[in-house]
Amino acid sequence: MRIHALQHVPFENIGSIADWADRKGHPVTTTHLYAGDPLPVLDTFDWLIVMGGPMGVYDEDRYPWIGNEKAFLRAVLKTDKPVLGICLGAQFIADALGAKVYKNAQREIGWFPITFTGAAGESPLFDSSPPKLIAYHWHDDTYDLPAGAVHIARSEACENQAFVHSDRVVALQFHLEVKAENVHALITHCADEIGFGPHMQPADAMLAHLDLIPAMNRTMFDLLDRIEKQTQ
Repeated sequence: MRIHALQHVPFENIGSIADWADRKGHPVTTTHLYAGDPLPVLDTFDWLIVMGGPMGVYDEDRYPWIGNEKAFLRAVLKTDKPVLGICLGAQFIADALGAKVYKNAQREIGWFPITFTGAAGESPLFDSSPPKLIAYHWHDDTYDLPAGAVHIARSEACENQAFVHSDRVVALQFHLEVKAENVHALITHCADEIGFGPHMQPADAMLAHLDLIPAMNRTMFDLLDRIEKQTQ
């Protein structure tokens, strides 16, 4: 299975997803949008992953490539290819499916629990998920659920943390893919976003809980296994 990733900034890559793909023997290619890379032709990949970034879905004036990415994503969603969006990527998917993206009531940065919904237990992609999971968060925006989407998870700070659409499109507002180096990179490059609030942790608190990463990555791998199975 040929996996293609859309990467919006140098410091937010696919993290542990690369380890999973390497173990499975799936080649991974990447469009570095920030560097001006061209978007791929649709028949050159089987699975699309849309990564995060500090920009917003509607920031075309600052990032001219966003308009092309949106058009590309709408085209991919019309195919039967699986699509996984993470953080900003989830917001791009929501937008492409006709939902509104906007500022969340509170910024959410750090290690916080998500709660899976009852509908998650009925999804073949999430039916083995625990009731709660500590996940890594770094976001300012949120989205409405697109029409036809299945609400998968919420957190205290953000109602719409995840959804599934058409059984093959998965949007995760939180990060299950990060490795220790990804957490360090976010703290280094986005330190100005860390403030004070009930759902924001200082850098030292985030770094003190890197032991949470292995369990979180295992949850990511389980989801990837299930998406892979859906395509076979």
